[in-house]
Amino acid sequence: MNKNWVMIDIEADGPAPGLYSMIELGAVVVEPGLTRTFYTSLQPISSLFVPEALNITGYSREQTMAFTNPLDAIMDFDKWLKDNVSEQPRFISDNNGFDWQFVNYYFWKYLNRNPFGYSSQNLGSLYKGMKRDTRQNFKHLRKTAHTHNPVDDARGNAEAMLAMAHQGFNF
Repeated sequence: MNKNWVMIDIEADGPAPGLYSMIELGAVVVEPGLTRTFYTSLQPISSLFVPEALNITGYSREQTMAFTNPLDAIMDFDKWLKDNVSEQPRFISDNNGFDWQFVNYYFWKYLNRNPFGYSSQNLGSLYKGMKRDTRQNFKHLRKTAHTHNPVDDARGNAEAMLAMAHQGFNF
């Protein structure tokens, strides 16, 4: 398995970047042990938020206002990627349609580039392809519970990806 796969999970206070804000980001390098992790919380970049989306995270709007400045958070994530992934990082997540849009938007907004390039992968789609059945779901391969903590959720998804590799799927 290449060591440039990075499992990502984010939490947001609404459905679309720019209009709403990414408030947490977690990442795990997909490799045995899953020891290389990243976490940051981000101040909102918009006055808009969906209370139901924010409630999933367990944070109040007031708490999110004290989170890390988004520029600093994205610069920290970029440095972590450079320090932990020797080749171009490969973005993968459980819901890449959601997670990717926020990460891509924030990298372009704050750094005018995205170290992941222009594409991402969906873990569920890879599993469906591996099993040759679009009704299959990988979530039974997780060991870490899905908690909406982005590091926990990325770790659980990375555990599933490692289990897929153990079953012979070549990444």
